[in-house]
Amino acid sequence: MRIYLIVGLLVAMTLHGGAAEQGMDKMWGESTVKLRAENAERGQLFEEGNYAMFIHWGLYSQLGNKVDGKTYYGIGEWIMNPRMAGIPPAEYKKLAGTFNPQEFDAKAIAKLAKDAGMKYIIITSKHHDGFAMYDSKACDFNITKTTPWAKDPMHELADACRAEGLGLGFYYSHNQDWTFPGGGNGPKVDEDGNPATFDDYFVKKCLPQVEEITSNYGPIELVWFDTPGKMPKKYVQQLVDVVRKNQPNALVSGRAGHGLGDYQSLGDMEVPHRNVKGLWEAVDTTNDSWAYAWYDEYWKTPEEILRRLIACIARGGTYMLNIGPRGDGSVPERAARSLRESGEWIHRYPQVVYCTDASPWEHALPWGDVTVKDHKLYLSVFDWPASGKLYLPGLKTSVKSAQLLNGNEAEIIKVEKSNGWTVFEVPRVAPEKLVSVIEVDLEDSPQVDPTFGIDPEMETEILAEFATVQGAKSTTKRWMEKFGEWKAVKHVHNWTPDGKAVFEVDVLESGDYNISLTYSGEGRLVWGVDVVGGEHIQNEQNSSHNYQEFPIGWINFPKPGKYKVAVTCLEGDGKTSSLKSIGFKPVF
Repeated sequence: MRIYLIVGLLVAMTLHGGAAEQGMDKMWGESTVKLRAENAERGQLFEEGNYAMFIHWGLYSQLGNKVDGKTYYGIGEWIMNPRMAGIPPAEYKKLAGTFNPQEFDAKAIAKLAKDAGMKYIIITSKHHDGFAMYDSKACDFNITKTTPWAKDPMHELADACRAEGLGLGFYYSHNQDWTFPGGGNGPKVDEDGNPATFDDYFVKKCLPQVEEITSNYGPIELVWFDTPGKMPKKYVQQLVDVVRKNQPNALVSGRAGHGLGDYQSLGDMEVPHRNVKGLWEAVDTTNDSWAYAWYDEYWKTPEEILRRLIACIARGGTYMLNIGPRGDGSVPERAARSLRESGEWIHRYPQVVYCTDASPWEHALPWGDVTVKDHKLYLSVFDWPASGKLYLPGLKTSVKSAQLLNGNEAEIIKVEKSNGWTVFEVPRVAPEKLVSVIEVDLEDSPQVDPTFGIDPEMETEILAEFATVQGAKSTTKRWMEKFGEWKAVKHVHNWTPDGKAVFEVDVLESGDYNISLTYSGEGRLVWGVDVVGGEHIQNEQNSSHNYQEFPIGWINFPKPGKYKVAVTCLEGDGKTSSLKSIGFKPVF
């Protein structure tokens, strides 16, 4: 890792025991990591900054998902698509004549990103609607030539990002263009009625516009291509070559297609549950729509933002979180408020987020998650133990010391070992409102047994994707709640009479545990749960079409140690029965 540190910090970081005496402001202040665009190497802000702002803003923002008095529910940037409002290209283009975003404030947006703890911004230079949100010479359908505002917001944002030390990058829809003849899913004839091919679109618009966005705005961090569809590899290669020529330090998103991107981009709104190898990002949004939708007030809370951010970092990736400004250019205040509040926490604990490695447990823990920096573990505790004991399973490396952090203060806490578990004695009240942090200094690099530990105090949920499956199928199912609002689950389904999903667990405290299953299906189902070689329980519950948690019963672990727990679908429609997870909750 390439870590930029002030000299005084290097000294302070070695004094783990007397950190308070050395001045905690030096140890955990904003200067902990210097990740600024002007001193970043290629991909550094992506790989080590771990957090970015996405912005979806365009003509569609002016509609806000309402057309001719009717509200369309779903992602706003697709409003003209036939699966939404189905606006003909000629009618859609007329929107430019009234697009006048007087409330757009590039400096305020850059400051919001900085306050949120983000390290760069990616903004839509052209989405699928074909409208260029910058001064394009390649096509007149752009913000400077067809709107009364007639400004280039990308220049303003580039200047604002440089002033804040942030990186800037551009989203560009390279395959789809719904308004230019020959563009993907666009008109098949030109304005004169002549047939138009994809090559016409690529040569006349796509390639020259990528040349523009990589040439006219100074150094940029990333070009975020999207939805390559069936775009031939030769076209994608030309675009990547342009980026390499004009911006040798910029990354290319994995959605360029044909394996020509620099990193993997996961599915929309997907936060993985297990570690993902290689360089990757998750893209998410502050509510349910990417672009502004007038009705969508389902904002992520500061805690939810931090949960998803830390989950991505702990799984080894980068998190890019979207805002959708209104048509007038203003940012919804509730989204901004959540970003600022979660950002305040990040500025208090930058060492948890920046320049960190994935959790060696490779999955979340019942109380939160873990990030790693050298020989230090950072335990991000979302669900604080009321008993005053926090349980960490499977850590093999010896602990030198542990500290409960509280902004610029730290409290040494006692650490014990019990049956292979590490137990921390902590106050009964969490020091932080959002996420409390324990810093664990190890004797060496962390070595871990990643077996799921059954917490002796709080419920432990284990997702079905971590099970060993026989006589059934384990696949990922994706669906849309509203148009473009993706949900996903890796589930076990298509059960045969001998089908099993087997979970390996590590039990610290023997006794009875209440077992629940989260599943969906048809009609009444009978599920069985077995401790392999031990107790069997089963129960019948009515299923739901959506995933719901159902109680099964109590099961006993007679002594501490490792067990295998098998789940079976005993009666009912095994084909549609879909298991999402199993839960273990101590009874006493």
